[in-house]
Amino acid sequence: MGGLLSELSKKLAERWLTLLVLPGALYLTVVAAGHTLGQSAALDVGRLTHVISDAARAPEVTTVGGQVVLLASILAGAAATGLAAQSLGSVVERVALAAGWGAWPWLFGELAERHVARRQRRWDAARAEYEDLRLRERAPRPADRPRPWERHRAAHRCERISVERPERPTWSGDRIHATAVRLDRDAHVNLLILWPHLWLVLPEEIRGEIGRARATLTRAAVLGGWALLYLPLAWWWWPAVPLAVTLVVISARRLRAASDTYATLLEASVRLHLTDLADKLRIEEQPMGPPLGGAVMRRLNGSVAVSEPAS
Repeated sequence: MGGLLSELSKKLAERWLTLLVLPGALYLTVVAAGHTLGQSAALDVGRLTHVISDAARAPEVTTVGGQVVLLASILAGAAATGLAAQSLGSVVERVALAAGWGAWPWLFGELAERHVARRQRRWDAARAEYEDLRLRERAPRPADRPRPWERHRAAHRCERISVERPERPTWSGDRIHATAVRLDRDAHVNLLILWPHLWLVLPEEIRGEIGRARATLTRAAVLGGWALLYLPLAWWWWPAVPLAVTLVVISARRLRAASDTYATLLEASVRLHLTDLADKLRIEEQPMGPPLGGAVMRRLNGSVAVSEPAS
């Protein structure tokens, strides 16, 4: 037991150092540099070196006690900054996934609604083009048929907007929502109700994969939280702007990739293991599809209409 607790403490310390202290220390370094240099001498490395050298010779930091206090203050400040970034990251994640966007404050909700409508119009146009190309592939004359790359380009244009018809203001939110839409359409299951029960029967390695994908999504959102912390520093030090912009771009790309991976794993888990849950519920064996999904949903919650997709 002692060895287990020691190993657990070691892992927690490593995570604390990696996720909170190191990024927080970097942020405090940028804050100190910005405060020292200001806008007029934003890239004056010589001045920064001179100020650091003078500070290192100060009597307060030449004693052991002063150094301990300084180190403790830096660690505490870095950890507090890391916690602030994680809190902002949770806000970024909620906005990026937009699960409850209909309840956003009136101004943001109205803007989101207009954006959803605009995305729907773009998707409808792209989908109509794709379907038209599919119909033209059946033309009797080869000259009337579209070239293969035209159909692939039209399909890619659709997917860049949303995998299914947009219902949320963000691509990442629609990507996860598309999983619920597909499963409701193909198997008549409500993912929101089904998932807690299915999770209990999934093999350990699959739960680990899903957990890691979810953690990757969270880390991508935390990068966005760091960007929000760096942005105000531009008020007195302009190099903070490219730092914040870089973090925004990286966060957006990682959020998109992570949400796609997470949604893919959710859908695959349901399609591969719905029969396992049905077996646990003593439902007669049958192939994956609406009859099986309907039977499972009736057993889990008979009061929920199975045609209503999870949001």
